[in-house]
Amino acid sequence: MTRLEQLTPQDHEPALGSHLVTRRRGYLHHGIYVGNGRVVHYSGLASGLHRGPVEEVPIDRFTRGQSVWVKFHATSNFDAQEVIERARSRVGEDGYRLLTNNCEHFCEWCLRGEHRSYQVDALLERLRVLRATVRFVAQSIPSFGRAAGSPTRASSDA
Repeated sequence: MTRLEQLTPQDHEPALGSHLVTRRRGYLHHGIYVGNGRVVHYSGLASGLHRGPVEEVPIDRFTRGQSVWVKFHATSNFDAQEVIERARSRVGEDGYRLLTNNCEHFCEWCLRGEHRSYQVDALLERLRVLRATVRFVAQSIPSFGRAAGSPTRASSDA
């Protein structure tokens, strides 16, 4: 079971190795809290449309003034120190890919050794449903999908 708890200004710092989440325009951005007010994250598209590397930054740079939540997982496969070591071991990596190697993939790998993004999974599922819906509608409407100006049986008999 996964849950998010918002950090408030009254809260002390999150636990070491915590999975942090903050909002961006159209998606959630993920990072690993490594202590002393710092977060390791795949900067990716966090700074605009150009790709960025895995980096360690102050938490306020990570959040960019937005609220921050701690994502609680059912289990992590590693203790907090190992999560931090795993995160820091990838600092400088510059292979960001939106659908296959993003900030959530990075955090899931740090915590569980699993390269996965639930946001990407959800997007791909919505696209599969949309494609199936379009296919169903196209098959339900006889003339849907016919090229404009294609002769119909009635007009070709004339």
